[in-house]
Amino acid sequence: MTTYISKDLRAGLDAARLAGLKKTSRLRVLADDAFHPVLRQWRDGFSVEAAEAAHLRGLVDLYDGSQHLYQCLIVAAEQEGGEMRYEFKRHTRATDRVPLDYSRDPDAPTALLPRPD
Repeated sequence: MTTYISKDLRAGLDAARLAGLKKTSRLRVLADDAFHPVLRQWRDGFSVEAAEAAHLRGLVDLYDGSQHLYQCLIVAAEQEGGEMRYEFKRHTRATDRVPLDYSRDPDAPTALLPRPD
């Protein structure tokens, strides 16, 4: 038995694999005011379809549906099997509050009440 696969068959298998990954992933990356679906994500990076977004770089935002997850600084790592892989140089969790530069007392009042006259 031979392990040779023709180029046409290999391209068809890659296209089917990428289509399956696109359907199952809710993740997307925002770069240059355009969203690109993320095929896979791991601890140190993520991958997108090479034909759709082959040259992402710099500061991007990573979303899960409409929820903003991370602000990331990325670099291109490699292209393989129709996927372009990117690695994080930095990724910071997105929050809805400004980070504090001091320790907040858990018993501190949340607001000031006026004195009754």
